[in-house]
Amino acid sequence: MDIQFVAASAALPAKAALARIVFEGEAHEGALAQAVAASRFTGAKGQTLDILAPQGVDVGRLVLVGAGKREAFDALGAEHAAASAYAAVKASGLEVLRIEGVAGAEMAARAALGVRLASYRFDKYRTKEAADKKPSIVKTEVVSDDPDSALATFPPLAALADAVSFSRDLVSEPANVLYPVEFARRVKELERLGLEIEILGEAEMKALGMGSLLGVGQGSIRESQLVVIKWLGAADKAAQPVAFVGKGVCFDTGGISLKPADGMEDMKWDMGGAGAVAGLMYVLAARKAKVNAIGILGLVENMPDGNAQRPGDVVTSMSGQTIEVINTDAEGRLVLADALWYCQDRFKPKIMVDLATLTGAIIISLGNDYAGCFSNNDELAGNLLAASEKEGEPLWRLPMPEAYNKQIDSVIADVKNTGGRPGGSITAALFLQKFVNGLPWAHLDIASTAWKKPSSVPTLPEGATGYGVRLLNRMVQDKYED
Repeated sequence: MDIQFVAASAALPAKAALARIVFEGEAHEGALAQAVAASRFTGAKGQTLDILAPQGVDVGRLVLVGAGKREAFDALGAEHAAASAYAAVKASGLEVLRIEGVAGAEMAARAALGVRLASYRFDKYRTKEAADKKPSIVKTEVVSDDPDSALATFPPLAALADAVSFSRDLVSEPANVLYPVEFARRVKELERLGLEIEILGEAEMKALGMGSLLGVGQGSIRESQLVVIKWLGAADKAAQPVAFVGKGVCFDTGGISLKPADGMEDMKWDMGGAGAVAGLMYVLAARKAKVNAIGILGLVENMPDGNAQRPGDVVTSMSGQTIEVINTDAEGRLVLADALWYCQDRFKPKIMVDLATLTGAIIISLGNDYAGCFSNNDELAGNLLAASEKEGEPLWRLPMPEAYNKQIDSVIADVKNTGGRPGGSITAALFLQKFVNGLPWAHLDIASTAWKKPSSVPTLPEGATGYGVRLLNRMVQDKYED
């Protein structure tokens, strides 16, 4: 999508649609007032009204986009209104969208971000799609009272949009295309942005004692990988970093504890946590964030062949703690156990956040819009929740009662990998906490938010969302940069 910022006086190009952002309860004039009066359009958030352009408006198509009350209109509102404008005309056959009605450079830039996010489309495998089903808008002009300032404000947001798209691409790929080695290869290509990237194979992980992670992948013909991503953007390159760890189960059959067939195809996105961490490291490098940051991706496939891990097996993690595997479909926490320990042991970060599509229980708890936040540190949890609100990636903190640890006590090992259905997301978080070694840490269970089918949020097309990239980028920007 070509994004431009223009003055209100700029001539409209041919084959253009004009979207005008309007506010609830405010009056319209002339023919517009007549058109609105003949409809149910009130200017409420998310409403659109496609009308014939009145006399004096030289445009092929005019769309009114509701933005709610003017006094409540903010940067997220600008994103959503612009995204709704794009959705209204994307398949119209017109090539240019002009958006007017946002004031100030920052709001214009955020409107442009909304269009970038809304126009994402994973269509590389569609070979016979009819032309009238494809988006026709190729350029968006955002009207601003200061186009030069809006243009100067946009680059970090453009980098964010690129990073979210990168994350969405990873999550959208089918598992026969994106398996651990290929995932690692694509991340390795990000060295072009200035990132430093190491890839550990199974031999290196075995030497480190990562029996927990390796046990998950032993049933697959695909080799497991651990990817280490470094961004050293602080003035002091030796300063203590912030760290992010992602679960990357490139496909999850459940292993010997096999999942039902219905919906198993969606398990290609069980690497959404690793996809989000990769996207975060992308944007930190692309916008030259003034911070030292580490990203760790634990990449495996969970398959049920003759060499697969069995329920009842005991594995030894890198930490030395032994784990009784009760259910091989509780595999993500086994991957994270070693990835988290490795991260804190090697890099000694000031904080560590993991992201994982970890439990179906979080969907039962919070529905499809909120991710779950678990933390041993109130300040870190507060930083995450504040960033969540600013970026429109909903997050809710849940408790971690010490008493619930009894559910994951094992008779024959130090811990077992599942505590049963009651409080399933909580006991999963308590399991992970055993591998953070007291470091300030948070766990984000994003099983509810990594994929939308369907989506009711205008900046989130159906499919992979890239959830977590925006939230964590904002937290780093607000709390941890020099």
